Amino acid sequence: MTHPTPLLLLPGLMNDERVWDPVRKALPAEREVFVSPTHTADSITALAASALAAMAPGKFAVAGFSLGGYVAVEVCRQAPERIAGIALLDTGARADSEEATQNRRRMVAALGSGSASFAQVAGGFAPITLHPAHAQDAQLLQLLGDMARSVGTEGFTRQQTAAMNRQDGRDVLRTLHCPALVLCGREDQITPPALSEEMASLLPGDVELVLVPQSGHMSTLEQPAAVVAAFTRWIARVDAGVSSADAR
Repeated sequence: MTHPTPLLLLPGLMNDERVWDPVRKALPAEREVFVSPTHTADSITALAASALAAMAPGKFAVAGFSLGGYVAVEVCRQAPERIAGIALLDTGARADSEEATQNRRRMVAALGSGSASFAQVAGGFAPITLHPAHAQDAQLLQLLGDMARSVGTEGFTRQQTAAMNRQDGRDVLRTLHCPALVLCGREDQITPPALSEEMASLLPGDVELVLVPQSGHMSTLEQPAAVVAAFTRWIARVDAGVSSADAR
């Protein structure tokens, strides 16, 4: 019987734990699952350290969505010996581009000066984060708005600061000999599939690359069934690997 490996989940920009709800609800109750926030510090290094401190001793699997993917890679950098598996959803491993950094600075400056409200900034994300088929989904839009409000202006500013100052994580990926899932919405405009394809090519272990049809950036909420199916396959590989290692 395989051992249910503890799981660390990391939300994305302007997201709270609800971005992971489809996955969490599909997991058996006996699996330890911890969702660490990604809006409580202004550096990826600090966010990763905080997440690690909250995990019980021993090996665990880590999954990061969007901004949470940057934190997940940093968790692996800080504690490689504890990583039983990694899942990277709608994210990338490269450091911020100059264009992306400037865009983040403009948003933060607009909030700081009062020239734009947080509601205006948050509302501007929906058209580029969602697939056109989901852009008018009132329930999904309500959830995105609720999560953004839970993060708030200060949390959003910390997230943007952390993202723009992050390290390139490709060197870390090359060292991860563990079951891996790399997943991305096929029409993701924020972190396009090419970034996922690059990450999958760098991971040296057992890796599955999944491009989810009819999904933009918010894959866990836009196509939850497809994400849960891929996640279930991944966590089964993680559990099998941990049990095999324990038996040796």
